[in-house]
Amino acid sequence: MGRPLTMARLLRALLLLLLLWPLPTRTHCPDFCSCSPDGALRCPDAGPGFTRLSLTYLPVKVIPSQAFRGLSDVLIIEISQSDSLERMEANAFDSLLNLSEILIQNTKNLVYIEPGAFTNLPRLKYLSICNTGIQKLPDVTKIFSAEFNFILEICDNLYITTIPGNAFQGMNNESATLKLYGNGFEEIQSHAFNGTTLISLDISSTKLEALPSYGLESIQVLIATSSYSLKKLPPREKFVNLLEATLTYPSHCCAFINLPTEDQNISLFIFENFSKQCESTARKPNNETFYSTIFAESELSIWDYDYGFCSPKILRCAPEPDAFNPCEDIMGYDFLRILIWLINLLAIMGNLAVLFVLLTSHYKMTVPRFLMCNLSFADFCMGLYLLLIASVDSKTRGQYHNHAIDWQTGSGCSAAGFFTVFASELSVYTLTVITLERWHTITYAMQLDRKLQLRHAVLIMLAGWLFSTIFAALPLVGVSNYMKVSICLPMDIETTLSQAYILIILVINVVAFIIICACYIKIYFAVQNPELVAANKDTKIAKKMAILIFTDFTCMAPISFFAISAAFKVPLITVTNSKILLVLFYPVNSCANPFLYAIFTKAFRRDFFLLLSKFGYCKNRAELYRMQNFSAYTSNCKNSSHGANRAPQNALKLSTFKCQYTTVLEETCSKGC
Repeated sequence: MGRPLTMARLLRALLLLLLLWPLPTRTHCPDFCSCSPDGALRCPDAGPGFTRLSLTYLPVKVIPSQAFRGLSDVLIIEISQSDSLERMEANAFDSLLNLSEILIQNTKNLVYIEPGAFTNLPRLKYLSICNTGIQKLPDVTKIFSAEFNFILEICDNLYITTIPGNAFQGMNNESATLKLYGNGFEEIQSHAFNGTTLISLDISSTKLEALPSYGLESIQVLIATSSYSLKKLPPREKFVNLLEATLTYPSHCCAFINLPTEDQNISLFIFENFSKQCESTARKPNNETFYSTIFAESELSIWDYDYGFCSPKILRCAPEPDAFNPCEDIMGYDFLRILIWLINLLAIMGNLAVLFVLLTSHYKMTVPRFLMCNLSFADFCMGLYLLLIASVDSKTRGQYHNHAIDWQTGSGCSAAGFFTVFASELSVYTLTVITLERWHTITYAMQLDRKLQLRHAVLIMLAGWLFSTIFAALPLVGVSNYMKVSICLPMDIETTLSQAYILIILVINVVAFIIICACYIKIYFAVQNPELVAANKDTKIAKKMAILIFTDFTCMAPISFFAISAAFKVPLITVTNSKILLVLFYPVNSCANPFLYAIFTKAFRRDFFLLLSKFGYCKNRAELYRMQNFSAYTSNCKNSSHGANRAPQNALKLSTFKCQYTTVLEETCSKGC
């Protein structure tokens, strides 16, 4: 029993040892090359007719100078999968007059390529250096290729961070394609593309934050996918010949949408003097007629010319801007740009004035005053949101496509979105509480024990602040988001949770509006008693209540209607037109509330002039308000006291109700208007 167990353990140990034992690395040195003990590779001669040299799993550390001197007929040299290779010396690839391609790939321990490693290669068409450990951009300035559209591919080199100035000068005499994707680039120095006629540039999957403004004029193809740090492009005038762009952000395509056609077509740009000839040639079946008028027949015979020379070129750009981010400034119309400044200043100044007067008044803090302070603060936050939007629009006017990503993904847009949702929900909540408090006060005017106390109002408003803060913070933690549109509203409804979030907010607002309407209708019928209120005062109160309901309806109805349709993914209005709602309807309450609920009331005017009297202004007016308040108070109390001594019980109740109702009407209905 013990022996089989011991044998099993021994076999397991041997198997584990075999698995963990390091396998020998495959190395290969070509027959006509020497891999010396000092770690250097030399391939002096491969014999006639040998055109491709493939070097894989090399056991050497260095490719020295003149390593391939005798390979005059070789067209392609490939070095790959060689983890031992660490360095390439100057003139390693020197004067190989027929060499057309060099591929250096998957050599992760190659950390240094000396300047001048690639020298005098007149027929080189393609140089690829990918997935290595080099830390500096290889020197390609001494290649001197004479080939048309030379291709330089430097990719997946994570330790190269900078492209220096004049980095590609001398690489070739004709046009060039640069494939610089997947590197660790963080900076391209100015004049990096000097002396190079760039046709195509690929900087995808890099950390570049900007492109130089020089050397981009000849680029026809620009590729910058997954370049999330590249949030700003040079002015579109620098890309006069751009025909195709594949970028990371849709907003960048906005820069090229209105680019003139003649600036997009390099051929028409060069031969613009022949535009009339192009027109006449378009009517002929053979385009060769056009070229024969410009060039001699002997010159035409060596050309592989484009028969679509006269065809207009249209710039193609991807990804295209979507419905949520059209190619326009934050404020799509000039009149909105003016109105938003007027409205946000009105909201900020009006609500600040109300807060200052109410908080500095020497009168006792009552429930209506406390609720009014909360309403003013909520509307003040809405003014801050509009101020943020207006400021960014003013700063980015005409160039928003270059600032869209920074703004919409940054803290500024998140703060603006938080302000607007918090302000909107707190304002709606407070308006509902104010309306319910007024209805409750009038309905139960004779029952003092049921009167709403300040401590109750504080608890109710704490719940409102908590509710508003939670709903404003949800988009910051992934339930919808504020990044979808330039005006920073939570319009993302891609997930079911985000869709439910938008619908819940809209339903709450609609229910709040219904409650407000119902309460004001009840208040109106309550004050219609002719024994309590004169007919003209009844009409006046009705008009004021109608104004309150109308402002609430104007603010909530259009927003709710279009937002609910959009939440069900059936949008009835574009983002461009929704900005009209944002400016003209959305902040209506924030502008109107301080006037309707405070500034236009007698109580506020009294507090305002009493405050001014403290600084030596309007003393006579303040004294007049003091006398009026005192006389009104003593008159009401004497009348009610005198009636209480003589009147029967029913009359006493009516008199008491009238006295209390008059005070309530002044404090509530009047304040609400």
